[in-house]
Amino acid sequence: MIATDFIPSAYSQEKREGTVIWKSPSNIALVKYWGKMENQIPANPSISFTLNAAATTTALTYKRKNAPAASFDFDLLFEGEEKPDFHPKIAQFFERIYPYLPFLKQYRFKIESSNSFPHSSGIASSASSMSALALCLVDLERELYPEMDNSYFKRKASFLSRLGSGSACRSIEGPLVQWGLHSRFEGSSDLFGIPHTDVVHPVFENYMDTILLVDKGQKQVSSSVGHQLMEGHAFASSRFEQANANLSRLKDILATGDLSAFINIVENEALTLHAMMMTSIPYFILMKPNTLEIINRIWEFRKSTDIPVGFTLDAGANVHVLYPEKDKKAVYDFIKDALLTYCENGDHLCDAVGQGAKKMADIENRDT
Repeated sequence: MIATDFIPSAYSQEKREGTVIWKSPSNIALVKYWGKMENQIPANPSISFTLNAAATTTALTYKRKNAPAASFDFDLLFEGEEKPDFHPKIAQFFERIYPYLPFLKQYRFKIESSNSFPHSSGIASSASSMSALALCLVDLERELYPEMDNSYFKRKASFLSRLGSGSACRSIEGPLVQWGLHSRFEGSSDLFGIPHTDVVHPVFENYMDTILLVDKGQKQVSSSVGHQLMEGHAFASSRFEQANANLSRLKDILATGDLSAFINIVENEALTLHAMMMTSIPYFILMKPNTLEIINRIWEFRKSTDIPVGFTLDAGANVHVLYPEKDKKAVYDFIKDALLTYCENGDHLCDAVGQGAKKMADIENRDT
């Protein structure tokens, strides 16, 4: 598919008003996307675990106007409070997606969002929040064009999510989603994420992710700035080659269930991501001393017990501890005994891979 495939023709129905609610999860990349081109096109392909507990629920209430407005008309509430600081990002998102949703200026919207995790926790919420909003908007479009099939619905939601936050396109489905053109992934695209439909070993079912909240403060450098710093980066081309090669290898590892090889690639990807930050111009370090302490403790525990526990990092200080469900008790005991002391107030989030976004039945379900 190409971008123009998502431009609608005439709608067959009219919808005056209503509310639609979607709950969309965050995701954690195994092969990292870092660096992008124009229109949120990734510089390299990636693949992620869709999470289950870390999610955003968004209710979109809409009312049709008598005539289209000159600009977008919306109110935004987060956790029940108005957030004027969020308005520019949503307005920019609407501007980007307007060619694909030409009804946007015909409605007044009320957007109400909440997270299953504290907003100040240091867990990136752009993927879950932008995908939840995109799903609500495409759901409204489906009311205007009921002929839309489910496959197209998911692809368009992923396509639009990407225009709000690149990684958001990987939050529509699960448990594994691949994004970015790659020769070994049939149907892969730079425009949207696709579910990984190849054989996956049972060990990766219900895979656990305990997120250790090392630092809940505002990141010193935003991910958007970090992506831009890959332009002209001395190691950019080598990094993009590495990501493509790691994704190809990971495809085979996911099928065989080789956990040692899985850990090697996932940890290498995490450290390479931060190496790119440390060697950009200007350079920056998002890991904290406690991030490194946790990593070393994980390595020591894995060596002494042969339990296949590994880690990954996003563009921040927090650590995602990844391990099979069969080792849940042993690893979580280790986390409680040895790792929580390095977290801010001992805070952490127990999560696991999930199946993607869900439509909520009614407004009372938004916090479930």
